[in-house]
Amino acid sequence: MKSIAELEEIRKKTLEEISMRKNKNGMRVVVGMATCGIAAGARPVMTAFLEELKTRNLHDVQVTMTGCIGVCRLEPIVDVIDTDGNKVTYVKMTPEKARRVVAEHIVNGRICHDLTIGAAEKE
Repeated sequence: MKSIAELEEIRKKTLEEISMRKNKNGMRVVVGMATCGIAAGARPVMTAFLEELKTRNLHDVQVTMTGCIGVCRLEPIVDVIDTDGNKVTYVKMTPEKARRVVAEHIVNGRICHDLTIGAAEKE
C-alpha cells in the first residue's frame, strides 16, 4: 500500500463484498465450506457466486457458508433458498455451474434440474 487512496479502495471493495453476505429479504445461496467442500473446490464456487452476483448488480441475494451438509461425495454442495423458503440443492458444483445457476435460477427463476441432488442420485 502506497497511499491513503489505495487503502480507501481496499476498504470500499471489502465493504461491497461484505454487503453481499448480509441478511436481506431476497434469495439465499449457502455454500458448504467444511473441509470436504473446500477440498472439492467450494472456495472458487463461492467466489464465482459473489462475482457473478456483483457483475449482475444483484444486491438482494445473500451468500453465506455453512459446515458439512452431509453428502461429501457430492461436494461442492450449494443450497439456493428462495424468498418463500423453498430450497434447491445443487451438487458437484464448479465456478462455471455457479454462474449458470445465477443466470438461470436466481435471475430467471428456472431451476437447473440437471445440477440438483435429485439428478445426481439417478446416476
